[in-house]
Amino acid sequence: MIYNGVINFLKITRKNMSLKAALIKIAIKLTPTILIIWVSNLILKGIARLLEFEFDLENRKFHVKTQLYGEIDTIDVWVEDFMINTDGQSYEFLIRQAHSDRPWLTNILALVVGKSWKIPVIPELASHMGLFAELLKAPVHVQDTNSDPQLTVIDREQ
Repeated sequence: MIYNGVINFLKITRKNMSLKAALIKIAIKLTPTILIIWVSNLILKGIARLLEFEFDLENRKFHVKTQLYGEIDTIDVWVEDFMINTDGQSYEFLIRQAHSDRPWLTNILALVVGKSWKIPVIPELASHMGLFAELLKAPVHVQDTNSDPQLTVIDREQ
């Protein structure tokens, strides 16, 4: 496992990514899911219980399964293709796809999907916004010249 982490680190640092961002990506990949669930459940005590958590930073996807306090049924939420865009001065968060197994929640998610949301400047985090943007930058769209001209390939490694 550590060997794979070192190999991934070497691959990531060759892709025009800062050393700090590469180390954070590895730390995210190596963080045990059970630890994330345990800490989340401490924070959400009396509100909800997190049952499942899957996070894929490379493919910009995550899935959560939660059970609201006092409820029997669970709620699943899937979010895909999320990113931080920047013009160098300001930052915006964008979610391209999100849905739930509950129609009412999917309708709420539809209100935020596809819209850029300006990230407010928080003085304590201002010096780290560039790093956050680097970790969640928009994928680069590369036109594949060897195939159908209408097919767009997304290269997430650049």
